[in-house]
Amino acid sequence: QVQLVESGGGLVQPGGSLRLSCTASTIVFDLYAMGWYRQAPGEQRELVAIISKDGDTNYADSVKGRFTISRDNAKSTMYLQMNSLKSEDTAVYYCAARNSTSLSANRFDYPYWGQGTRVTVSS
Repeated sequence: QVQLVESGGGLVQPGGSLRLSCTASTIVFDLYAMGWYRQAPGEQRELVAIISKDGDTNYADSVKGRFTISRDNAKSTMYLQMNSLKSEDTAVYYCAARNSTSLSANRFDYPYWGQGTRVTVSS
């Protein structure tokens, strides 16, 4: 059973920063492509950023230049550094994994998901 555990969410003021982490267990982490998705109330889950096992990345246009996705294969952990946060970034952020060498932005290509961590951007 693949386990993904997110952490690092919380309340932050507009313009602030947060770093999310996703730690994986029971998988050979460095063989998996990983991604961050988010879901705001009443909205569909959407792509934030994805990273291949080799470190290739792709970002949603709404977060380019503000968010950075990275991974530490030795720690089986993926990160999302979020800077210049806006109120519209408020959502539950989910970690996702797929056993593939290729990137995919399609959330239905990810069979494994964490429980999510809530990010609230508000003054």
